Amino acid sequence: MSEIKTVCVYCGSGAGTNPLFIEAARAFGKELAENGVTLVYGGGAIGLMGAVANAVLDHGGAVTGIIPGFLRTKEIALDRVQDLIVTDDMHERKRLMFERSDAFVALPGGIGTLEELVEQMTWQQLGRHRKPILIANIDGFWDPLLGLLAHMTETAFIRAQLSVKVLTADSVAEILPKLRAAAAPEQAKTMPPEIARRL
Repeated sequence: MSEIKTVCVYCGSGAGTNPLFIEAARAFGKELAENGVTLVYGGGAIGLMGAVANAVLDHGGAVTGIIPGFLRTKEIALDRVQDLIVTDDMHERKRLMFERSDAFVALPGGIGTLEELVEQMTWQQLGRHRKPILIANIDGFWDPLLGLLAHMTETAFIRAQLSVKVLTADSVAEILPKLRAAAAPEQAKTMPPEIARRL
């Protein structure tokens, strides 16, 4: 079992309507800090993004924020992180988030969160990486997506030879143990830079 040293968290730049979402973001940030796992995330100070990052920092953990220049004002870059990287565009942001992470977790969020999650699922399906991907299904937020994935499998658009291994957790306490149990051997988790550039 490989050690999970960094986790990329995809989540909303808003708080959502359910207080359990921001509560989960804060709780997971605390879990990361207490387990010595560095957070890699989109660099914002607002919404669930800000909640998870500030919780990591408030509990003595390390954070890498990666944000494109055009979002520095809109998502209010969190300048107190130890490592803030400003990229030229979204493609560079996502590539760096991939390269710096041992695993991926999707907390509740919107279109951007969904797009980032599905991109990692696609890359895994195509054999580009074997890093664990986990959907944090807080209060059933991701149930519609999980239902759609099941429907895609039932209708043979996700086939056995193109299966996607996505973990799910209903509570924050389950996330890190599931990621650690699923971690691929270190040598199999790295995407060659030339491949990453073409994605």
